[in-house]
Amino acid sequence: MSNKRRAVYILAIVLSVIYLLWRVFFTIPWHANIFTLIFALLLVISEILSNFTGFILIFFRMLATRKKQDITIPDYDPKQTVPDVDLIIVTHNEEVELLRKTVNAATFIDYPDKSKVHVVISDDGNRPEVKALAEHYHVGYSGVVDNKKAKSGNINSTMAKLDSPLFVIFDTDMIPFSGFLNATVPLFQENFRQLEEDPDNTEPLGFVQTPQSFYNADIFQFNLFSEKVIPNEQDFFSRDVNVLNGGNKRALFTGSNAVFLRKAVDEVGGFPTDTITEDFELGTMLNMAGYISLATKVPESSGITPIDLKGVIKQRTRWARGVIQSCRNLHIFTNPKLSWINRLILINTYFYWWAFFRRMVYITAPILYALFKIQVVNANFWVLMVVWAPGYFLLHYVMGDTSGMHETNGKIRNERWGEVQETFFAPYLFIPVLLETLGIKAKKFKVTSKNVTISFKDRLYMLPYFFLWAITLISIIKFNYGKYGSEILVGSVITFWLLMHFINLSMCLFIAMGRRVYRKNERFTRQISGQVRRDETWHPFTTEDVSEGGIAFTMPEDSGIELKEGDKTDFQLEYRHEKIMLHGKVARISHRGKQAIYSAMVSVEPDRNRDYYLQLIYDGANQTLPRVQDTWITPFDELYMNFIVRAQAFERNFGRRFNRF
Repeated sequence: MSNKRRAVYILAIVLSVIYLLWRVFFTIPWHANIFTLIFALLLVISEILSNFTGFILIFFRMLATRKKQDITIPDYDPKQTVPDVDLIIVTHNEEVELLRKTVNAATFIDYPDKSKVHVVISDDGNRPEVKALAEHYHVGYSGVVDNKKAKSGNINSTMAKLDSPLFVIFDTDMIPFSGFLNATVPLFQENFRQLEEDPDNTEPLGFVQTPQSFYNADIFQFNLFSEKVIPNEQDFFSRDVNVLNGGNKRALFTGSNAVFLRKAVDEVGGFPTDTITEDFELGTMLNMAGYISLATKVPESSGITPIDLKGVIKQRTRWARGVIQSCRNLHIFTNPKLSWINRLILINTYFYWWAFFRRMVYITAPILYALFKIQVVNANFWVLMVVWAPGYFLLHYVMGDTSGMHETNGKIRNERWGEVQETFFAPYLFIPVLLETLGIKAKKFKVTSKNVTISFKDRLYMLPYFFLWAITLISIIKFNYGKYGSEILVGSVITFWLLMHFINLSMCLFIAMGRRVYRKNERFTRQISGQVRRDETWHPFTTEDVSEGGIAFTMPEDSGIELKEGDKTDFQLEYRHEKIMLHGKVARISHRGKQAIYSAMVSVEPDRNRDYYLQLIYDGANQTLPRVQDTWITPFDELYMNFIVRAQAFERNFGRRFNRF
C-alpha cells in the first residue's frame, strides 16, 4: 500500500473519531423524554459500532501485504510421502441426486496416490438409499441413528471410524473440483517440513479453508437480473475478508471445503456440539490451541445457494444465532487464550451480526423526525456540515476503496451494494440477534432446502420491506412538502438519509418480489470436443456450454451439414480419454454473426456415461457468473432496469389476459 493511500485512510479515521466525540458530548438530547433519549443513545451507539467495524477492516487492509494475502501453493515434496486423506461428505436429509454429484466428484479428485484418498458418506439418518449410493460408487458409509448432536454429532461419529492424518469436510451440495487436494495438501506438507527443520519458530497448521463458491446465481443476482453484474453476495467474505484473516493466520472455518489436521481436531475434543455454528467455533478452538489457519483465494469446489426468500432468511437466521451462541461459548471479550488479532477478528465477526439491528435504527431515525418531529440528534445544520460531512464522505470513499480489493481486475463489492444487502436482511435478523444475545434460543433448526418453492405464505415475507418502503416514501413527501429556499437546505441531511434508505428498500422490494425460474439446470461454460450423428456419420463440433439437461455447440463452417430444430440425434463428447454418449434433439438455433449455435436437449444413461458427464459439468467454477462487480453499473441503474423489466413483464401478462377476453 502506498504512503499516500495510507495517509488518506488514517485521515478518514481521525475525522470520524472527531465526529464521534462530538456526537457523544454535544448532540445527545439528555433532557428529552425517555423514548427519545433511548433511541438517541441507540443511534449514537450504532454509529460508534459501525465506525469501529469499518476501522477494523481498514486496519486489516493496511496490515495486509501482497505476500501475506497471496498464498503460494507449493508443489508436492518428492522427499515426503503424501499423507492419507479422508474425504467426509456430510448429509442430513438432502436429496440423493444432489448428494450423487458431490460423491461422484470426490471419486475424480486427483492425488499422487489415489489409494490414500478415502471417501466416506457421513449420513445423519442412516438412509438405505444413501447406503446404496455409497455402494454404487464404492466409497465408505457411516450411518447415524437417533443423532441428538446435529451436524457435529454426525461428523464426530464418522471420525471415530477413521484415522487418516488429514481429513476434508464437504457439505452435500458442495461439489469438489478435481484439483482440490492439490491446492491444499501441499500446504500441510510444507508445514510438516518446516516443523521438522525449525520447530521453535514454526506454528503448526490446523486447517486450510478454501472459498465457499456457488454455481448458481444467488437471490441478489437472480432476482435483480444481475447475473452478469455483481458476484455472489458471500464472495466478499470468502474471497476477501477471510483471506485477510488467513493473512494473519486466523482464517475462519465456514463449514465446508476445508482440510484439517486430524491430530489438532482430536486435541480440542472434536467438533463442538453446544452450538449450531460448529464450524465457526471449531476454527477458533484450533487457533486457541496454538494452530494456525489459512484461507486460499481460488475456489476449489462449488455448491448451490438458495434463491427463495424464506430459505435465505432461515439460513441467515441460523447463522446469526449460531455465531452469537459460539461467541458466548468462546468468551471472546475476556478469554485469555485468544491472541489480540484473533480477538479482533472474532469481535468484528460478532458485531457484523449486529449490523442489521443498527440498520433498522438508521432507517427509523430520519422517519421519526420527518413524521413526528422526534429529534434524536441536537445539532445545528452548519456545525453538522463542518463536523460530520468531511469524515463521513472521506470514510465512505475509503470503505469503497477497501471493499473487495482482492481482485486485480476489479472489486468484489462496493459499499453501496453492501448497504443494499444489509438492508435486505435487517428486518428479519435484528430480532433473532437480540433474542440470542439475551439467551433466548430458537427451536430446532432445519437444514436449508435448496429447492425453490414459492407459495402465498412465502409472498408474505415481502411485507416488512413494503411497510418500510411505504413509510419512507410518505416521510420524504411529508417532510419536503411546502418547503422552499433555506428550509430545503437545512432539511437536506434528513432528506438525504431518507432517499438513501428509499433506494435500498426499493431494491429489497424487487428482490422480495422474486423472479420466475424457467431453467431446470445451471449452464456451465465448457469447451469440449465432440461429435454429432447425422445420417449414420459422425461430424465434429465444440460445445459452448453444458448442463445436465442440454448442450450448446458450434460446428465448423465447412462441416457441410445443417441441423434443424426438432432433429433427434446422438452426441458423443470426449472427456478424460472417455467417450460420453448422449441422446437428444435440437431445441433451438441462434446465430452469432454467421456462426450457427445449436442448443440441444440431451439425456444420458445412468451408468459410467452419467458419472463422466456429471464430472465434465461440475469440475470447475461456473464462468457464466462474474467474479468481480461491473463498476459501470450502479444501484440506480439496477433500480431503473428492474423497473423496466418488471413493467414489461406486467404488460405482457396483462396483454395475454386481455386477449383471452
